[in-house]
Amino acid sequence: MSGRARLTLCSAAATLMASCALLPLVTPATWFLQAAFLLAVQSGVGAATRRVPLARPLTVAAQALVTLVLLTLLFAREHALAGLIPGPEAFRHFGDLLQTGTDDVGRYAIPAPLSDGIRLMVIGGVLVIGLAVDTLAVTYRNAAPAGLPLLALYSVAAGLSEGVTDWLWFLVAAAGYLMLLLAEGRERLSQWGRVFGGAPRGPGGQPGPVAPVRTGRRIGMAALGVALVVPLLPLPAIQGGLLDGAGTGVGAGNGSGGTISAVNPLVSLRDSLNVDEDRTVLTLRTTTSNISDMYLRIVSLDDFDGTTWKPAKRHIIAVPDEFPSPTGLGRDVKRTEVTTRIAAATGYGQDWLPMPYPPSSVQIKGNWRYEPVGMTLVGDHGQKTSGKTYQVTSLDVQPTAEQLASAPEAPGSVRSTYTKVPDSLPAVVAQQAREITAGAAGDYEKAVALQDYFAVTGGFEYDTEVEVGSGPNAIARFLKDKQGFCVHFSFAMAAMARTLGIPARVAVGFAPGSPQADGSVAVGLKDAHAWPELYFEGVGWTRFEPTPTRGTTPTYTLPDSSGETVPDLPQASRSADAAPSAEPSASTSCSAQDKKLEGCAAALPLDPTEQDGGGTPWYAIAGWTLLGAAALALPLLPMLWRLRRRSVRLASAQHSASSPAGAPPGRRKDGGDDRQPGDPGPAVLLDVPAQEAGEATVGHVLAVWRELTDTAWDYGIEPDDALTPRRAAARIIRIGELDESVGRSVHRVAGAVEQVLFAPEPRAESGLADDVRRVQGALRERVGWTTRVRAVVAPRSAVRAVWDLSDRWTALKASWAARLATLVRRPSGPQGQQQSG
Repeated sequence: MSGRARLTLCSAAATLMASCALLPLVTPATWFLQAAFLLAVQSGVGAATRRVPLARPLTVAAQALVTLVLLTLLFAREHALAGLIPGPEAFRHFGDLLQTGTDDVGRYAIPAPLSDGIRLMVIGGVLVIGLAVDTLAVTYRNAAPAGLPLLALYSVAAGLSEGVTDWLWFLVAAAGYLMLLLAEGRERLSQWGRVFGGAPRGPGGQPGPVAPVRTGRRIGMAALGVALVVPLLPLPAIQGGLLDGAGTGVGAGNGSGGTISAVNPLVSLRDSLNVDEDRTVLTLRTTTSNISDMYLRIVSLDDFDGTTWKPAKRHIIAVPDEFPSPTGLGRDVKRTEVTTRIAAATGYGQDWLPMPYPPSSVQIKGNWRYEPVGMTLVGDHGQKTSGKTYQVTSLDVQPTAEQLASAPEAPGSVRSTYTKVPDSLPAVVAQQAREITAGAAGDYEKAVALQDYFAVTGGFEYDTEVEVGSGPNAIARFLKDKQGFCVHFSFAMAAMARTLGIPARVAVGFAPGSPQADGSVAVGLKDAHAWPELYFEGVGWTRFEPTPTRGTTPTYTLPDSSGETVPDLPQASRSADAAPSAEPSASTSCSAQDKKLEGCAAALPLDPTEQDGGGTPWYAIAGWTLLGAAALALPLLPMLWRLRRRSVRLASAQHSASSPAGAPPGRRKDGGDDRQPGDPGPAVLLDVPAQEAGEATVGHVLAVWRELTDTAWDYGIEPDDALTPRRAAARIIRIGELDESVGRSVHRVAGAVEQVLFAPEPRAESGLADDVRRVQGALRERVGWTTRVRAVVAPRSAVRAVWDLSDRWTALKASWAARLATLVRRPSGPQGQQQSG
């Protein structure tokens, strides 16, 4: 097997080994066999086009075209011409499948079912990565950067799986990459000559690998071992805070805009409460008269691992013009629309946007993204709140105690997500929760009992000097010591609520600020706060206040709370491209059967442009982008072709001069050729006949002569093929007004042409490429700038590309005519002789 073929095989194998990390994500794994077959076809097309050989960009284009045809045949043949050629309908179908796959990825838990959309995503992704790896490692002979797409494929899979066997898939992917590097290294060594083997390892055994290959294997195994062991070491980690003025805690600072995750914000919250001098960070003006309920919510902590509460990883999307209705909010709950204008201080810069909950719309400038589960905004591309002024339209939801007490049981999806309690939580937490709520009739009474225990009857003291605490015993210690600040109270109540089967999470933000004389409200660092939110079907996420002397006790937790209903709030319909969520239905009118069929509206982001069918589809944008790129690249094709041809010709001159007896580069003893025209690097000839070497030398020298005449043509000296090389050289010197030193370079090239054409033993001259470059520089100096630009951008000699295509077409027709004649020719033999006699 040739070196290039071996490298192609290793490239495909490395891609498949990296794609093994996707196996735990989807079931069944039949997609892997389909991807392997399509990847083999893609690699085979690349190997065939490189043997022709085609220009490298054409090789990549051919592989991409075949890949598109294969995907069309597999997924959109009913929408394509002849089942193979994709058109607008096929691309529209691809877009629909990708959108469906995106929805399915977020909707299903791992492993997800193999729907058509998910199958297109995984198979198409593997083929795109395979094309990138093959292009870098084989076509452009640079295997090291090919590790980047392999790493991207593995990272996406590992980031989604979060399984205990991720190290195994890393080992497989890394082994594939090392195999690719070793194959490239062996192929490069072979270009310098025979790859000599070591001594046989045993009697009759095969020679072992050369020392560099053996050393590379050892280094690779050592690197794999280090990569697997280092993450297990107790190395220090860096963490930031949510309320940190520097904004180091949460946000999409890298601008990826795909998912967002946050670190634990509790230490910075305590530091904000303990500042010596309170500093105003937010100033707001609002239309509501009830300032006591104006909590500014930043983010919710819904992932409880027994040690602490933290935000879960969430999908983020573009900010919709109008947010969907809050999750679980029924039609008969009183609500008032509130408009609040908020100005953030210049010194307060963090990634999440403080807003009243639940928001209906936000007007803000800058790069922001929407997280639909928590209904929050997060900065993208490093966007911060510092100095920002924005307007939020929100709902002041006012449920009654009766509505909360009569709320039905939360849906199963909510209960399974927001009632999780780790096994490491001390049993005393659940035991004390049962004791506190003994005699309570339902979830609402239990929630009020917990709130009153912490805020009034339990004997707890508010103290910001207490450490946040860590470890599974932190909540139990707080229940015993009865000292802490808002973090301890909110965490303990949320954890206890979960042990009682009440869906709970913790919100972090700011408690109501201080009214000012001018009618505004000032919110300072000391107003930083955390509070629990409990879910009640028909009302949604509901705030409770267990922290004594902080915030305000919600009116609906008081025995005499009452309220009136208001007209129905329009419910948002489910968007096809909304980020998936485990949240419940948006209305209590949704039947159990509808919930099973996912037919109810949910608290999902709604993009009005996409709902109304407006906006430009992605495939239309991609098509116009490709069309624009083609329109820009088309005028540059002559320049690109000319640069490529010059590089090939001059490189051939250097190779011919470095090869013994004028041997052609890359020619092996078995007659195969692993090199493409213009590939750099020396080669060693093994037992090549002298006649073949002479023919190669003639070809190289004539290519250099053609480059010289074409260079003169580009600068205005048209070639005259009727002249001998010597007279053609004199003509170039005369018309080009070249000095004596440059003229000698022209005559050297012409003399080399005569020598290889008429000498008994052709030999290669060294330095011919430098002579051509010297002539090119002299011709450039004697012409004006317009001629210089034309010689580069629109060279006259580029017309040879058309002539070459015509010659190849003529040769191809002649070749097929000869083959056809051979097939229809009457066979010779006794029967034929008898008939002719």
